[in-house]
Amino acid sequence: MAKRDYYEVLGVNKDASEDEIKKAYRKLAIKYHPDKNPGSKEAEEKFKEAAEAYDVLHDPKKRQQYDQFGFNAPGGGGFEGFSGGGFSMDDIFSMFGDVFGGHSGFSGFGGFGGGTAGERQQPQYRGADLRLKVKLTLQEISTGVTKKFKVKKDIACTHCNGSGAEKGSGTQTCPTCHGQGVVVKTVRTMLGMMQTQSECPTCHGAGTVIKNKCQHCHGTGVVKGEEIVEIKIPAGVAEGMVVNVPGKGNAGPRNGITGNIQVLIEEQPNDTFIRDGQDIIYNLLLDFPTAALGGEVEIPTLENTRVRIKIEAGTQPGKTLRLRGKGLPAVQGYGSGRGDLVVNISIYVPKTLSRDEKETIERLRTSDNFKGDYATKQSIFKKFRNYFNE
Repeated sequence: MAKRDYYEVLGVNKDASEDEIKKAYRKLAIKYHPDKNPGSKEAEEKFKEAAEAYDVLHDPKKRQQYDQFGFNAPGGGGFEGFSGGGFSMDDIFSMFGDVFGGHSGFSGFGGFGGGTAGERQQPQYRGADLRLKVKLTLQEISTGVTKKFKVKKDIACTHCNGSGAEKGSGTQTCPTCHGQGVVVKTVRTMLGMMQTQSECPTCHGAGTVIKNKCQHCHGTGVVKGEEIVEIKIPAGVAEGMVVNVPGKGNAGPRNGITGNIQVLIEEQPNDTFIRDGQDIIYNLLLDFPTAALGGEVEIPTLENTRVRIKIEAGTQPGKTLRLRGKGLPAVQGYGSGRGDLVVNISIYVPKTLSRDEKETIERLRTSDNFKGDYATKQSIFKKFRNYFNE
């Protein structure tokens, strides 16, 4: 089934504020929550669809890329969604802390956890994302390139193999939440007794704590280190784009999920070409004899080769020639084909002349073929005036 536009899914306008997006998602999450629609496959799909739309639109970076590229966002293969394996039901429920407050929802739906406390899975901690900048030449942008970086980041502790516990030691039930991973508070309100639950401050949702923490990582499972990372930059990227590299960021605490690396693209200035979207512009300074008589000239290309182009006799300054398919490709197929190499023609006028050259040009000055539009118009106007003055 074709994906629906995320704004359409949530029923909001494209200029909707973050608060409007959050309210729209909250309404749909309540309406289609599995606890309210047991056994309904349609409700489950709408529940996932709304969560996917909210995940993209409430994040400024994802929303900007979606607004610009639709579902073909660069860097991460687009927005995978739930069908693509990018999210699970646990991921959906984890978003409720932002939408509803607390750890996993509000009183009335059994915690939005997808089951009882005994069935609750151990949470996986996620490592933080890293952000890098890379400067690319137009040639690298044209073909795509693989860059190597020495990245300082959190890596798994080799002493405890990322578990955070000393060898021979294990975990025990958290004394604060008694293995629930959450703590529940009951408060009296004008509507009666209300319950809220939030992540346990001691075990941070795990339900267990380490008996003897690793002496090297102090129970986190990660230590400071560095790694040589190869990052493939796709062809056609542009200044300001962010390429997402999954699984190359900081290691997750206690064998958790590794974060991503976000690579910010910067373009190096080019002495030969000017970029205009997928097109590249080359300013050709043509000599006067070739412009007047015609001929062939060589111009450079992004492939570090030179091609010959034909100049027609009488070519005027400001004329443009277009070499199809000699520009930049569309980033990750967003768009069609390659851009063009656009040649802007200017005429070179020498600043100094020899005596023979001056004499030659003086002889040409009186020829009608060498009079510009202004001289021609003045001559016509003079004849027209003389006609009426006779």
